[in-house]
Amino acid sequence: MRQKKSGVQFGEEQNSSDSKSPHFKIKIPSDYNEHMLFSDHSKPPHLMNPQPNNHHRRTHHKSLVCCSSSEALLATKSVALKVLKLRHVKLFWIKTPSRVVILLCLPSIYFFSLNHHESLYIYLLFLTSFCIVLLSVLNLPSIRLFVSRNLPILKLSDGSNTRTPVVWSIGSKNRFEESTISGLLVKVYSNGDVYEGEFYKGRCSGSGVYYYNMNGKYEGDWVDQKYDGYGVETWAKGSRYRGQYRQGLRHGFGVYRFYIGDMYAGEWIKGQCHGYGVHTCEDGSKYFGEFKGGVKHGLGHYHFRNGDMYAGEYFADKMHGFGVYNFANGHRYEGGWHEGKRQGFGLYTFRNGDPQSGHWEEGVLSTNPRYPVSVSHAKVLKAVEEARRIAEKAIATTGVDDKVNRAVAAANRAANAARVAAVKAVQRRVHHHYDDDDPTLVIV
Repeated sequence: MRQKKSGVQFGEEQNSSDSKSPHFKIKIPSDYNEHMLFSDHSKPPHLMNPQPNNHHRRTHHKSLVCCSSSEALLATKSVALKVLKLRHVKLFWIKTPSRVVILLCLPSIYFFSLNHHESLYIYLLFLTSFCIVLLSVLNLPSIRLFVSRNLPILKLSDGSNTRTPVVWSIGSKNRFEESTISGLLVKVYSNGDVYEGEFYKGRCSGSGVYYYNMNGKYEGDWVDQKYDGYGVETWAKGSRYRGQYRQGLRHGFGVYRFYIGDMYAGEWIKGQCHGYGVHTCEDGSKYFGEFKGGVKHGLGHYHFRNGDMYAGEYFADKMHGFGVYNFANGHRYEGGWHEGKRQGFGLYTFRNGDPQSGHWEEGVLSTNPRYPVSVSHAKVLKAVEEARRIAEKAIATTGVDDKVNRAVAAANRAANAARVAAVKAVQRRVHHHYDDDDPTLVIV
């Protein structure tokens, strides 16, 4: 008969029903319940003084924690060893960080299953929800790529052990060599576009011609795969631009001729008419002045096809502000404008010299005067003076003809150089036509 000892002991005991399944047995002293099961308000009289037993209670509590932790670690170790021995899992093919994460999750699962059965269900529900959200956020190709990189030993479910390698382009070596090749080359794109000209480290740089598939072409300077410098761009419908480029967009001075017959010559910023320029329409009308975002905005003067002429302020492609409008029949208006109509104080003079002044609304002179005659006359004179000053300033805007002409001349020279480079690239390709490892043709 064993003698009882104080404290907590670990040991193994053979079970009569199954002698092969060891389990842990915890032995607790006989006075443990007497000391621990009573609260402070329900202790018996002979235990009301807790001072002598504080150390003993702390020892028992610490021993129980150690028991639970040790049991969890031992069980986790056994579970981990059994899992790692499974042949069809092959966890050691997984990278080290992934194995560490898997092993760290085992103690928490065992702890919840041992002491908190209800919390285990909540934990598993949360883990399942998290996995569903993660799978919905990540796309399937990314998941397949991750699995293929981290689990290369796994095979497809269809039982095929060998698969033919995927060839992404005609000659995978060309794609590899594309980052290093330089010189005169011919490059064919998958959408049908073709580039003939100079390359530097696999990118279009220098002079070259780019043919759009059934749409047009660009001839000129290239920097790092983009239009940059001077060039000529032609479209299939008949539109054409000659001038400066920057980072693939029209930027600087240039001339754009529309296929309908209109033409703009002037400044460009980020692909749009911006600054001073001249817009000539097919019907004969012409505008000289400022542009912003592709429309007339600022000071300028417009010559209409019927002979009328306006000089003054523009806002969002409409006469807005102060300006002077001279009619072809000899009439004249000086004053304020609002969205293309006479608005505010102004003076209208007929060709016979008769004046008509006052406050205008929606292009019509107001018959109900709001101001006294003296006040109205003073405001009309002030508006007329401002309109004349703005008109003179609009007519005297700095011309851009000289800068545009220089840009067009430079664009023509760049286009000629690009054509020469394209011809040399094609000739080099024809010369090496029978060479299998010919680097002069790149297909992407």
